[in-house]
Amino acid sequence: MSLTGLEVFDETLHKTNTWLKEIGEMLGSDRREAYQALRAVLHCLRDRLTIDEAAHLGEQLPMLIRGIYYEAWRPAGKPEKIRSREEFLALIDTRLPNTALVNREDAVRAVFQTLENHVSAGEIGHVVQSLPKEIRALWPVTWASSGPAAK
Repeated sequence: MSLTGLEVFDETLHKTNTWLKEIGEMLGSDRREAYQALRAVLHCLRDRLTIDEAAHLGEQLPMLIRGIYYEAWRPAGKPEKIRSREEFLALIDTRLPNTALVNREDAVRAVFQTLENHVSAGEIGHVVQSLPKEIRALWPVTWASSGPAAK
């Protein structure tokens, strides 16, 4: 039985729920906090990527998550000149609601791991290589140094 009456919507709802469940389990949080973490991290990552790389990553996201990803995007002036891990994490802080109980670094790691689980290795490789080393270190171990160690 279809929830929405359209298979494409049911599929994106299912995929989005899968992503939120994974993030929530990694963070030990509920779906609302998982959503807040996903949204904050995707926006910060998107704004740190070149416009072309941001678009390539967006192509691989489930439709509903793609909408979250592109929400309020202003491509002018991108990528943002964030070079350090601390600057990136500080930007996450500005995008997490004050009520969020999620640790910013844990949020980044959970979202990056979920991206790793659902986006092609080739695209993840491009994203990771476009980031400064300090931010790249937040990715799962296989990508943290400079590229895929086990892919």
